[in-house]
Amino acid sequence: MSLDLYASHSPFSTPGELADLYADLPRDAAELARVSRDLLIHRLEGPLFGHTHPTDRLHNDAETRYVDDILRILVARDAAPLGRRREVGDRFVGVCRDFALLHCSFLRHTGTPARIRSGFADYFAPTGFHHDHVVTEYWDDKRGWLLADPQLADPAVTADWQVDFDPMDVPRDRFLVAGEAWRAIREKRADQHAFGLHPPEEGPFWGERFVAGNIRLDLAMLNKVETLLWDVWGEDEGEPGTPLPEPSRSFYDRVAPVVSGEVSFDAARKLFAEDDTLRTPTTVTCYAPFNGPSQVTLRWAQRP
Repeated sequence: MSLDLYASHSPFSTPGELADLYADLPRDAAELARVSRDLLIHRLEGPLFGHTHPTDRLHNDAETRYVDDILRILVARDAAPLGRRREVGDRFVGVCRDFALLHCSFLRHTGTPARIRSGFADYFAPTGFHHDHVVTEYWDDKRGWLLADPQLADPAVTADWQVDFDPMDVPRDRFLVAGEAWRAIREKRADQHAFGLHPPEEGPFWGERFVAGNIRLDLAMLNKVETLLWDVWGEDEGEPGTPLPEPSRSFYDRVAPVVSGEVSFDAARKLFAEDDTLRTPTTVTCYAPFNGPSQVTLRWAQRP
């Protein structure tokens, strides 16, 4: 049942009335990752590609929640088929979530079960820091759920980060889903300072409080609610970088195992449906990095 669910679109991943754009796409998961990679450029990749993002695109593209709106932006800049590599200046200027969501959308359209996962990658820093990141998780009939990082699907990007593994099979000790990151900190005594958007010396978005927020995001993604990474709801008292109160730590001690390891969809669905702290409401607070906070009512179809 859960495989069938993940093979169908969510309100976030559907191409909607632009589904015809998918007609000529390949069906292979790796080829689809490369298509996603060739349509997008990360906000921080300008120097790598010798490009300066226009300010409006840098500030606004990655505020696009839904794949059909991403597609509209892409075809407005270049009406070529999606399988044709875009010039850097014609690409959508996004973040990791956008690479993964577009890849997930392509996979679901082919009937391949897919979802996106929020967690922490250790391959963007040589110091052992685990950066906030989003990847695709897709179903392989022989091996089960595999992690793929479509942001790395360009060999030049892979080489720049000196990645030594197949981006279509990211080792699970190199990318920890949010629940596993929480358990590493709480159960294995990993240093909480080594998990976040950036190291502590660069700002407050790190540690247990930040990882807890990622657990909420990851649980929503498992339920096909693939919000922006800076959409916030539920428990969020206290300033970033400050300790969580002990009742909150105990709460996430109970939640983390549900979104770790071999995830039980029924358990993840029940937890999401029944807990007001974890369930994504219709209206969320968006802390857009460039545009500031706002209240946003999500485009809602039907919760899984």
